[in-house]
Amino acid sequence: MDTKVFYENEYLEKGLDAQRRYPNEELCRFMGRNYFNKNIGYEQRSKIRILEIGCGSCANLWMVAKEGFSAYGCDLSENAIDIGKKMLEKYNVDASLTACNMFATPYEGNLFDAIIDIFSSNCLCRSDYILLLKEIKRILKPSGKFFSYFPSKRSDTFIRSTLEDKYDEDTLKGIFDNKSPYYGNNYLFRFMSHEDVNCLLSDAGFQIQYIETTGRTSSQGNEYFEWIVFEAIRF
Repeated sequence: MDTKVFYENEYLEKGLDAQRRYPNEELCRFMGRNYFNKNIGYEQRSKIRILEIGCGSCANLWMVAKEGFSAYGCDLSENAIDIGKKMLEKYNVDASLTACNMFATPYEGNLFDAIIDIFSSNCLCRSDYILLLKEIKRILKPSGKFFSYFPSKRSDTFIRSTLEDKYDEDTLKGIFDNKSPYYGNNYLFRFMSHEDVNCLLSDAGFQIQYIETTGRTSSQGNEYFEWIVFEAIRF
């Protein structure tokens, strides 16, 4: 299924219940490493522009805005943007939201201090992800930070997949495996290894500063899913 169609339907049917309502834990760690432990007052925070690509219903972005940063979000789904506005209103914060393709945004160059990607760019095949990295480099300030929380190839879902399941070497045609915790996400769903991250980011003009993995089990410990967590700076 087309990714936009999938999420337009999800948000139309479930509204705010289509996604979690609280920020990703690894995003909180990223913010802590880079901003919360430093002597950055709220007046200074307001000058730091942070964009979330694939912002969805703004479960991450409301926290960024609540902490005083200048928050921006873009998403392929117009319904997501509408629901995101309701989420921001609930927490009495503001952010600039735009419906657009994440690898072809309307933003001016060198605009953002940080760009975050929480389980969103995995809906892009490998060739489109390369386009995304070019776009991120264009709109990110020199020495700006790119943070990503991304499915790992060490996940059982990917390990079990066959050649027939794949759109390209990294990307499944959808999650049709009912053992997977993401069963039913029937759109392009890509995974990376540490080697993929290092190679693709380096080729695109980024330097990895932090890369770790985090994982969890489901189905009474019989199913494992893993994410790669990384941050990089733009050369």
